[in-house]
Amino acid sequence: MFNRSRRNLARWFTLSMGGILVVFSGILYYQEAVEQLEVTDRLLYKKTRVMAASVQCEFIQGQARVDLSNVPFLGNSPPPLDSEIVYARWYDEKGKLRQFFGAPSKEHLSENVEFKTIKTTNDLTKATPKVLWLRQVTLPVQYKGEALGYLQVAMPMTAAQDTLKGFLLLLAIAVPVTLGAISLVGWFLSGLAMQPIRSSYDHLQRFTGNASHELRAPLAAILSNAQVGLLTPADNGDSKHLRLEKIAEIAKSMNTLISNLLFLARRSGQLSPESLKEVDLTDLLGELIDFQATTTAAQNLDIKSDLPEQSIVVEADPDLLRQAVANLLGNACKYTKAGGMVNLRLFTQSCRAVIQVEDNGIGIPAADLPYIFERFYRVDGQRGRETGSFGLGLAIALAIVEAHNGHLSVQSEVGQGSIFQIELPLSGSVYEQFSQMK
Repeated sequence: MFNRSRRNLARWFTLSMGGILVVFSGILYYQEAVEQLEVTDRLLYKKTRVMAASVQCEFIQGQARVDLSNVPFLGNSPPPLDSEIVYARWYDEKGKLRQFFGAPSKEHLSENVEFKTIKTTNDLTKATPKVLWLRQVTLPVQYKGEALGYLQVAMPMTAAQDTLKGFLLLLAIAVPVTLGAISLVGWFLSGLAMQPIRSSYDHLQRFTGNASHELRAPLAAILSNAQVGLLTPADNGDSKHLRLEKIAEIAKSMNTLISNLLFLARRSGQLSPESLKEVDLTDLLGELIDFQATTTAAQNLDIKSDLPEQSIVVEADPDLLRQAVANLLGNACKYTKAGGMVNLRLFTQSCRAVIQVEDNGIGIPAADLPYIFERFYRVDGQRGRETGSFGLGLAIALAIVEAHNGHLSVQSEVGQGSIFQIELPLSGSVYEQFSQMK
């Protein structure tokens, strides 16, 4: 129980901190991408401004005549070998293409966007051309306030992409390592958080053990004295004798209540593997039907059993499982009128062993069905007026079944009876045989 709670705490701590870490890493990557884009834009703008400064203009008869002979890439001089410029284009003031370097473009300038990212290929002749991302700038060129044209230049974003790939690789390594460190820290912190709870639980267990001894001792004394008093002959209508019988009856009920409460306090969570054995349910239920306590409770009732001939084996604690079924049988016998029927069935369904206890007793109202497995809950009416019942039998049966990774359910109708059903997983060897048969 404590290890499961510790795992859950560590898991949720890791998930929450891991989510924050992933979001933070995404923000860092986005900021790095924006910064690299700004670096590329500054470099491209600087190169374009240098080219634009080389544009010469002279006015002849009132008309501007643009001279591009001294403009790098567009003029007569060869382009520098170490340049990153992919293409350069000159459009006149009307947006018509006049001169270009590199890949040709449309004859007219379609849009005057200053910066733009373009996806292209470096070689269209190859069967699988490589995708190339370019950053393009379109810069208007003016002379003495008069527009001369537009200079469009593009350069690859290879440097920015390489930087982002390196940063992404760093995050891909750092994030899992950090998540591993977070999980270890979460496991350590959850262990520290569980220590006070475990200490309180240990104190409660010690208190429970001490309380059981301290409460059972006076109850045993009361019961023994009452029983000794009952051994003396009694006259008809002797009130003293009747009071002793009542004291003995109440002492027995209190002893049963304490035993049930101690059982529920101690049987929380899953069972230890050492307590589990391979149990043949066919034999266990057959012995339970013939048990003296069952036959005594079923007086004036028709109790039947529908058990298979072959063995149905589960991994369970036989004593606890016997107590769970005995509680259901006792409950069915208690709330079935004389002459009624109680039927115990056993069969397999979907790789699970199914135990059913059916009766045709008074039934349970639909409004009370969700609460009947709660401790000390008793249904109003006939069930509530029963003596000697504290409303713990079904709670104990549920605790035992859930401790075996099973499921306990009920179907009931007032005046028609009830069907309590226990589902338990088959043992490993039986499960394999069942799977092969299917």
